Amino acid sequence: MKGYYFITDARLSLSGLNHDVRSAIKAGVKIIQYRRKDVSTILMYKEAFVLRALCKNAIFLINDRVDIAFAVNADGVHLGQEDLPYTIARSILGKKKIIGVTVHNLRQALLAAQSGADYLAVSPIFSTSTKADAGKPVGLALIENIKKHVSIPVVAIGGINLANAESVIQAGADCLCAISAVVTKKDVKGEIEKFQRLFKKH
Repeated sequence: MKGYYFITDARLSLSGLNHDVRSAIKAGVKIIQYRRKDVSTILMYKEAFVLRALCKNAIFLINDRVDIAFAVNADGVHLGQEDLPYTIARSILGKKKIIGVTVHNLRQALLAAQSGADYLAVSPIFSTSTKADAGKPVGLALIENIKKHVSIPVVAIGGINLANAESVIQAGADCLCAISAVVTKKDVKGEIEKFQRLFKKH
């Protein structure tokens, strides 16, 4: 698990979810997360069903919604601190599915890792307006601290752009996500490839 981690954002997208996901896959992205919070369950299901079919060569995860992940046979789910507990999600999805957990401090990271999470998303690293409830920035030091204590991959999210991405990778992040730095641009594939190249240096 290394490189750019793609999360959809229909509000910010310039070209639409399908285009963005296709572009991400062409750019070599191995993990696609479908995130949608402002629409009905049936629309989420329909969109996720289509995106699932596009992700033949990438891991396809659903944000928050274990029911949608189960319904479209996604590869797994990504859980926030206010979502279903990891143990419940695992009991529903089974042992083979991937479950990632967002953490905001070392205690949450240790708990998630001990519970069996497949990876951690540390958020928000910097200030971000992409996610309204993201909270205060946790900074690069938290990535470094968590990496000292856990062996599972760490994904950095929140306020990341090309100007600060190098520092995020140097802090130890295995993956990073920069939503607004990518989906608001015309050439989504090209923008993602800029981030991918940063990982090749390390």
